[in-house]
Amino acid sequence: MSGRKNAGKASPFLLLLISVGCFFATYNFLTMVGHGRSRDAGPRKILGGVGGVGGGGSDPSKRFHVALTATDALYSQWQSRVMYYWYREMRDRPGSDMGGFTRILHSGKPDGLMDEIPTLVVDPLPEGADRGYIVLNRPWAFVQWLKKSNIKEDYVLMAEPDHIFVRPLPNLAHGDEPAAFPFFYIKPTENEIILRKFFPEENGPVSKIDPIGNSPVIIKKAQLEKIAPTWMNISLKMKEDVETDKAFGWVLEMYAYAVASALHGVHYSLRKDFMIQPPWDAKSDNTFIIHYTYGCDYTLKGELTYGKIGEWRFDKRSYLRSPPPRNLTLPPPGVPESVATLVKMVNEATANIPGWDEER
Repeated sequence: MSGRKNAGKASPFLLLLISVGCFFATYNFLTMVGHGRSRDAGPRKILGGVGGVGGGGSDPSKRFHVALTATDALYSQWQSRVMYYWYREMRDRPGSDMGGFTRILHSGKPDGLMDEIPTLVVDPLPEGADRGYIVLNRPWAFVQWLKKSNIKEDYVLMAEPDHIFVRPLPNLAHGDEPAAFPFFYIKPTENEIILRKFFPEENGPVSKIDPIGNSPVIIKKAQLEKIAPTWMNISLKMKEDVETDKAFGWVLEMYAYAVASALHGVHYSLRKDFMIQPPWDAKSDNTFIIHYTYGCDYTLKGELTYGKIGEWRFDKRSYLRSPPPRNLTLPPPGVPESVATLVKMVNEATANIPGWDEER
């Protein structure tokens, strides 16, 4: 994650207002569930295999709005441009339930992509409130967007700049049961002692907390409107708690979303086919999204050298201050198909995005 650039300043009063508002939203809800909790759904079934394709988005009620949170940092900008390119490529193809698109820009002021990508500017947290953990701005960004937006879709896909749509994405949610990707490193039952600070025993076993983050998730907007303030409040509380911050680190906000969902009695269809993460996932033919969060380093013989800069590499962190050049060199033979597909798709996007090399 890159740091926030020129985020603007907000008063301590704003932080107080945010915290108090979210506290009461959460307090009121917890009081409600204390009197009438929904039944424990137990461990969630993990689904696999690309499914739901077909129909070409023929049912308007299944359309989802793509909501992308981002900053004005160049690092975030070039990823957002690539992501938006592939959204446009896949949106109207058969099997897609993709609706509108909004980049939720939480840098507090317009940037150079306003005319290229549909964007809503929202406020960042007050200066210093994120404590260098920029992802903490994401829940607050969604709280603001949900209050300001007037989208026509009933569902929302929460996405990130480093997502590439490999094929048209159908609505993987089933009515009031949203869909999410299960992360192997989100382990609620192994962190019960910590999570009980935010998910008290009266709410049931911690197995009610799904092993997810907020992205990718397809969820009803009405559900997200209830979850978002709680998500934000818990994120701030987790960051303030030294033990929790140390234990969860860069996935703290993901745990906060999972806890907030469980507090509201919302459980998810866990879709392993939602996305892949090269280089660990070798094939892209059974997924909808490539998430290129990990670096891909290889020898010229196609051998993975993860943790060590390879003779061939693609790592988004190599392009913190300038976008990747057009026509990146393809990986050598022996490298997994998913990595080759990722680089080819980045190349196609950069070849077709006007003014790719221009400063935004």
